[in-house]
Amino acid sequence: MRRSLLIKSFCVSSRVNVFLASILLSISSYAVAEMEFFSIAENAAVMYDAPSLKADKLYVASLHLPVEAVVNVDGWVKVRDSSGSLAWVEKKMLSQQRYVVVIAPLADVYQSADTNSELIFQAEENIVLELLDSESRGWVKVRHLSGQVGYVKINQVWGT
Repeated sequence: MRRSLLIKSFCVSSRVNVFLASILLSISSYAVAEMEFFSIAENAAVMYDAPSLKADKLYVASLHLPVEAVVNVDGWVKVRDSSGSLAWVEKKMLSQQRYVVVIAPLADVYQSADTNSELIFQAEENIVLELLDSESRGWVKVRHLSGQVGYVKINQVWGT
């Protein structure tokens, strides 16, 4: 009998929690993003501390900088960059084109997803690379601005 009461109590409690969560989500004026990545689409995008052109300007992000969407609201997106900093940017300043940024002091880019393959080039920290493919386990295929293409270990870049 006691076990039966515990199970009924748990089921009611779970339903109440789901109900309360759905209410909180529905009354919120913010829509949570699905943790997707974008890149800055303009040569210079102003990053703000709130979703308004009247808000304080935090910094200017450059073309192709990868950012992770955290929250979407009325034409604005709250984004996180590779340093973990959060800022608001106008949605129109973002592109679906994917890029990654090197977070290692020096990232090795190989001919194939194998450290035994030919080393194509090395990219220094904070260099932005175009993301071409992320199908190789532990590796991503990238293109440098110069046109060189190769594979870099996923733990040496941010934005995937």
